[in-house]
Amino acid sequence: MKWLRGVWWVLVSLLLLVAIAAGIYTMRAMPTIDGRLDIAALQQPVRIERDANGIPTIKAKNTHDLWFALGFVHAQDRLWQLETHRRIGAGRLAEAFGEAALPSDKFLRALGVRRAAAVQWAHVAPDARAALQAYTDGINAVIASQLRARPPEMVILGIHPQPWDPVDSLAWAIMMAYDLGGNWSNELLRLRLALRLPVQRINELLPPYPGEKPLPTADYAALYRALKLDGGTATARLDLTFDGALERLAAAAPPSGLEGVGSNNWVVAGSHTTTGSPLLANDPHLKLSVPALWYFARLEAPGFEMAGATMPGLPLLVLGQNAHVAWGFTNTNPDVQDLYLERLHPADPNQVQGPDGGWLPLKVFDETIKVRGRPDVTIKVRESRHGPLISDAGVTDDLLGDKKRNAFAIAMRWTALDADVDTVSAALAMNGATDVASFIEAAKRWVAPMQNMVVADRAGHIGFIAPGRVPLRKASNDLFGLVPAPGWDARYDWAGWLSADALPQERDPERGWIATANQRVVPADYPHFLTSEWTLPYRQQRIEQLLGAKPKLSLDDLRAIQADVTSLAAQKMLPWLRRAKSDHPLAAAAAKALDGFDGTMAADKAAPLMLWAWQRHLVQQVFADEMGSVYERAIASRTLLDALQLVLDTDNAWWCDDKTTPAVNETCAQQIDKALGAALDELQQAHGSDVARWQWGPVHQARSEHRPFSHVKLLARWFELRTPVGGDSYTVDATRVLFKPDPTTGELYLADHGPSLRGLYDLADAKRSRFMHSTGQSGLAWTKWYSNFVRPWAQVETVPLWSEVPAKDTLDLEPAK
Repeated sequence: MKWLRGVWWVLVSLLLLVAIAAGIYTMRAMPTIDGRLDIAALQQPVRIERDANGIPTIKAKNTHDLWFALGFVHAQDRLWQLETHRRIGAGRLAEAFGEAALPSDKFLRALGVRRAAAVQWAHVAPDARAALQAYTDGINAVIASQLRARPPEMVILGIHPQPWDPVDSLAWAIMMAYDLGGNWSNELLRLRLALRLPVQRINELLPPYPGEKPLPTADYAALYRALKLDGGTATARLDLTFDGALERLAAAAPPSGLEGVGSNNWVVAGSHTTTGSPLLANDPHLKLSVPALWYFARLEAPGFEMAGATMPGLPLLVLGQNAHVAWGFTNTNPDVQDLYLERLHPADPNQVQGPDGGWLPLKVFDETIKVRGRPDVTIKVRESRHGPLISDAGVTDDLLGDKKRNAFAIAMRWTALDADVDTVSAALAMNGATDVASFIEAAKRWVAPMQNMVVADRAGHIGFIAPGRVPLRKASNDLFGLVPAPGWDARYDWAGWLSADALPQERDPERGWIATANQRVVPADYPHFLTSEWTLPYRQQRIEQLLGAKPKLSLDDLRAIQADVTSLAAQKMLPWLRRAKSDHPLAAAAAKALDGFDGTMAADKAAPLMLWAWQRHLVQQVFADEMGSVYERAIASRTLLDALQLVLDTDNAWWCDDKTTPAVNETCAQQIDKALGAALDELQQAHGSDVARWQWGPVHQARSEHRPFSHVKLLARWFELRTPVGGDSYTVDATRVLFKPDPTTGELYLADHGPSLRGLYDLADAKRSRFMHSTGQSGLAWTKWYSNFVRPWAQVETVPLWSEVPAKDTLDLEPAK
């Protein structure tokens, strides 16, 4: 038995050594947040005071050192996040994550994000150039001399941080514009649908904004048939090959154009507030991640005093308040992306047909992608006069098909890739605004992504502008940017830009408030085309209801509006659900659970879960047979509930009939009943037979995804953050619901998008302003600041924007001598 005791002591000793090593590592990986550090590149001393939540107040004596210190704290607390941002913008994820990330890298190389950023760097204004360089130097100071241990993600993956470059910041700005603009993916979806359905049915499936008619487009389904994109006189295999290539292209691209990616903001004039001064609220609905997309900071320097949400990778305050104004954004979602079918020369794939019938050369770039554990991959990517050929993302050969027939590639024209984009300069000017007028004037320099910006100043003014570069399309353009257009036809080329003075804007309206929630922000008689794909107006309508519910509103009232989980969309669908009949054993209990349900998507109730399960099955039954393989791609980004509502309202027998059962003509009423039975089967299997115990929140969890460890089962529990929430895609407290199961876990109804931050700004007394984001300030999973915001965020609680409490930790940065 002595040998057993010996083995036991060896094991204990090894475990003790591992624990000691882990303890030493975790201590060394923590940033230095107290004391003094001598730092090269600083011009004057800087003080960084962190409060009990890890939010830094940076006190600098000049703007160079202010942006340097912001880069410094971003690198201290979010180095892994910076690394992923840099790799995404450069299309270098596969180098760290392996072959699974290769399709995304190919797409981003084809799109040319970092190539565009490098060109934009040459055009950046001097003030922005100085800020970007100072910020870059701050990040690199941490990497070069202050990193005692790498973040755990780098240790596990065996990679080392590389120096930041100003171009990395510009590439990340382009990626944020990509995330908020998805018209190109909708064009691709329409193209795929046009290979199966007539335009009339596509307009029913992707209906126009409520109250509007479909745009009077040409028959693009006939156009594509004429181009033989559907196989024409060739074999059916050609059609499947082309569509399969389009599916791989859509699958390779990072998600964009997602239903539920939006925001709320509203600003209330002092005539309608309890303080007599404006109040402003903002909550951007974006992808929930850990660490959060946002990093809170308070920034002080001569001429600068501001606090709010910064974004690791960028030297600016994106959302927040300075000494004079407060501001908030929502996404306008304009149509600033157009796809073009480029006809390739039959003998030279590096030429495309031009408007005069001749052939134009393409720009060609060789891109080498390093892949973890695999040989390097080299691809050729091309650019036409319209922009990058996104079909070069590894699917070109499929699109080309038989070299003897007409061959096409797909190009993207997109404002965010333009050489003269200078997002940072415009944002810095807005950061320095002293009143509503100067903020709006500065915003006119903004190019992409186009945003609905509301602003208020201490003098009592409120305002709104939707700045961005909006293309003008010719009167002869009969496709309106809805679908890929023939690249050799000049009528589809852009004809210039909407002038800054013609942008949607408003100041001090008589009604006393301005609100946006991604709805149509221009009146019916607005003379310019911005988009036909506004977000459904349910959130906007609910916000207007609540703003009008009291004659005077307080900051707490604005917080209550942000917390509202009444779904006007659910109220429209409930009458159809209540008509459903089923002989399912749980049907009576389900009906009882629906009694009194008014569309309030409460986390502790069963009714929201039943509604969404029923809707999911009904959408699939009504649309999947007609859409074929495109259905799965569509529900990855949208619910199709707007189309379903129209089908039910008109009792549209064509859609309700199941085309896979030609001998039977199913009615809409039969589909409604069948969906209820299917939903109850699903919920019984997943949650048991006691309907009273079913709850929406535990199923509809807000999941903050960790890149990449949410996709590694053994690591997800340590890095990913989850919390039960109420609401749905259409509530003011918007937590997106999709019908497609989570690709990693297979779970249904998770909330992967939501209020990424909430801001409440008081212009009478900034000390009353509040904010909150979805995770915590730190990117180190074992620290309290990694997840300390999760619970208060879920309960719509906040922390002070401006701190009056003595600093918990103080770090003095001194210029190295």
